Amino acid sequence: MNNSFGHNYTITTWGESHGKALGVVIDGCPAGLELDEKDIQVFLDRRKPGQSKYTTPRNEDDKAIILSGTMEGVTTGCPISIMVENNNQKSRDYSNIANVYRPGHADYTFEEKFGIRDYRGGGRSSGRETIARVAGGAVASKILRELGVTLDCYTRAIGKYVISDSNDINMDEMDNPLYMPNDRVAFQAMDYIEECMRNSDSVGGIVECVIHGVKPGVGEPVFNKLDAKLAQAMLSIGAVKGFEIGDGFRVATSNGSNNNDEMSYQEDVVFHSNHAGGVLGGISTGQDIVFRVAIKPTPSISQKQHTIDRLHDEIDITINGRHDPIIVPRAVVVVESMAAITLLDLMMDNMTSKMDYMKEIYK
Repeated sequence: MNNSFGHNYTITTWGESHGKALGVVIDGCPAGLELDEKDIQVFLDRRKPGQSKYTTPRNEDDKAIILSGTMEGVTTGCPISIMVENNNQKSRDYSNIANVYRPGHADYTFEEKFGIRDYRGGGRSSGRETIARVAGGAVASKILRELGVTLDCYTRAIGKYVISDSNDINMDEMDNPLYMPNDRVAFQAMDYIEECMRNSDSVGGIVECVIHGVKPGVGEPVFNKLDAKLAQAMLSIGAVKGFEIGDGFRVATSNGSNNNDEMSYQEDVVFHSNHAGGVLGGISTGQDIVFRVAIKPTPSISQKQHTIDRLHDEIDITINGRHDPIIVPRAVVVVESMAAITLLDLMMDNMTSKMDYMKEIYK
């Protein structure tokens, strides 16, 4: 249940980490969008395993196959089904923990809820489920680009190594395995990750996303606030444990005189700051939308850990298999994809918020 996200532009994800394939069904994509597998593959290549020594060595090509919803390279308005086959799963790596609840994983909660769980890599709770989200986000992002909306998503922090000043973010320095737009901090973080790997440990971090080109007025004022829907989308990603927009938790130590974004009019509305992160009252202001998510350390580590089994006997385990020492770099495109899906869905909602909009189409 509840494997779908979105109201107008809807994704339904399916498949398990060690099943035959994973995929997504996209409903609500307009007809007439030029689309082929290459558009989706660019996004999938950013999250696929084996890209560097900081990711799992699981060797998957993650090739996108469009099964429906396009004809001669153009969307038809019908549901788009995209599949990615699993070709390199090694379920035997998990046989020793088939009856054991791994610390930090959803093993215990899944079994309590359903009475059964897929112990082979976590099934639906595996990070591999995000393939489907990225495929859906690739299509959403292409639509947004045609509407003048773009997204920059990157690693802001890994462990204690943080790009502390936004002025130090240089998107020309993103060409590193961490997708971190500051070479100096990235190299410090890489040294730290290698130290964690030597200690059979893992590390977390922060992903930041900046959305450019969103017009004022997107988002609903009560339950479907733009920031609330972004929070829901981000916290639905398995590794995400925190969300903040604009100044986020810093507002708790601020004052209204500092936190309010003053305005003036210079041929258009001008904001003098962006503490709100581009959203007021759940509705976009026209400024850049800026938010961050906290990614937890990979729970699968090869250190000995104490837990219980299905009979509630206490046991020490060592987790085998192929796991990322850090999730953050591969999560960057997942965050970007879910942001694109959320924003597009609310922009479609907004098409009916004024009579003027409806007259442009129908009158």
